[in-house]
Amino acid sequence: MSGTVKDMASKAELDNLRQSGAPVVLHFWASWCDASKQMDQVFSHLATDFPRAHFFRVEAEEHPEISEAYSVAAVPYFVFFKDGKIVDTLEGADPSSLANKVGKVAGSSTSSEPAAPASLGLAAGPTILETVKENAKATVQDRAQPVSTADALKNRLEKLTNSHPVMLFMKGVPEEPRCGFSRKVVDILKDEKVEFGSFDILSDNEVREGLKKFSNWPTFPQLYCNGELLGGADIAIAMHESGELKEAFKDLGITSVGSKASQDEAVKGGVSSDNTGLSETLRARLQGLVNSKPVMLFMKGRPEEPKCGFSGKVVEILNQEKIEFGSFDILLDDEVRQGLKVYSNWSSYPQLYVKGELMGGSDIVLEMQKSGELKKVLSEKGIAGKQSLEDRLKALINSSEVMLFMKGSPDEPQCGFSSKVVKALRGENVSFGSFDILTDEEVRQGIKNFSNWPTFPQLYYKGELIGGCDIIMELSESGDLKATLSE
Repeated sequence: MSGTVKDMASKAELDNLRQSGAPVVLHFWASWCDASKQMDQVFSHLATDFPRAHFFRVEAEEHPEISEAYSVAAVPYFVFFKDGKIVDTLEGADPSSLANKVGKVAGSSTSSEPAAPASLGLAAGPTILETVKENAKATVQDRAQPVSTADALKNRLEKLTNSHPVMLFMKGVPEEPRCGFSRKVVDILKDEKVEFGSFDILSDNEVREGLKKFSNWPTFPQLYCNGELLGGADIAIAMHESGELKEAFKDLGITSVGSKASQDEAVKGGVSSDNTGLSETLRARLQGLVNSKPVMLFMKGRPEEPKCGFSGKVVEILNQEKIEFGSFDILLDDEVRQGLKVYSNWSSYPQLYVKGELMGGSDIVLEMQKSGELKKVLSEKGIAGKQSLEDRLKALINSSEVMLFMKGSPDEPQCGFSSKVVKALRGENVSFGSFDILTDEEVRQGIKNFSNWPTFPQLYYKGELIGGCDIIMELSESGDLKATLSE
């Protein structure tokens, strides 16, 4: 150990180093961050003061596999290892805390006072410390931006991510990428012959930092399709190699440069409205499928196991709205997959239909949910969300002013206790509704928990439980039953 700071080359190198059990300190930094640069000077002095420890610098965005492994969301960020385990972390520009934490991991200070870099051998110097303090203040001020500024940034990011059907946020520009990951994604998009917009995040730190939170994705590049995050370099590479990226672009209506669709077709979804190419047999089959359920989702995969994020999002929305729906996995039937694009004049998946009419894809369904329009449209078409059991029980209990949950019906009771309560109510000329719990096991078991009453019959008045057979008979015998049910 030479007392110098080295650059970490890979996660494998770090893993091997941890296995040695020696003290290790990592500094996650970024070239654009002034606080990182200043703290790196402090870091270098500490490396000299503690030669028994390994000091490594990691450029956070160049090594996403390391940054993500240690949940790095901001720089400067320090991770401390001892005996192969993480023993501490530090976020932000705090030289005194850094010095103390290094001392605990790599050695001990003889002073009982909190350490500062100047007390640990070669002084970091007052200029460095003052600069670090100023950067720390600026960081606090930046974090305390008013809500209006945050809203303005969010609006800006939404516009940027939707500015092109395919949008790449990268380091540099497509003609001159500034990092290997960005270059790789550019090469992939060119290989797919897809037109795309780009934004150089090195030119705007507000966008660079804001997009990490906006997308909940800490590294760059970031690839968006129709305003939705597809992923970073690793995901784009994997999808390209498997052929899934081409399919994703195709299903989203994003056509290759020079294709007939991109040149000639300017209709919704990128599919010609002339669908005379469908055979009558296929047209009839598709019509039957879209009308097979009041709400029908054509998706990749099944609701329990979606095969793409867009399909998964629509399933999630329908479940949130408590809407019962049917589904069809278009990956299992290419005739339906291709034919429905022509039938609906909509080129991407998923596709959501309500009573045979196309509502749209994931972006439209998401917007409709956010605005409340989805619930309104479904209601207008007579499609109500599934009631929770609790809501159903409340509705049943309040369906009549006097409501009896019993075995059988008033005219044909299926147990003696239910029969007694029916006779008591009729004896007092009380009008009442009834529900046969033998016909619905969900209600039978649910109402026991709902009312905290384990047996039947159960009698309710104005939504409140009066009691079971014993209580009703006591009220009847005392002459209080009619009064109780008319208060």
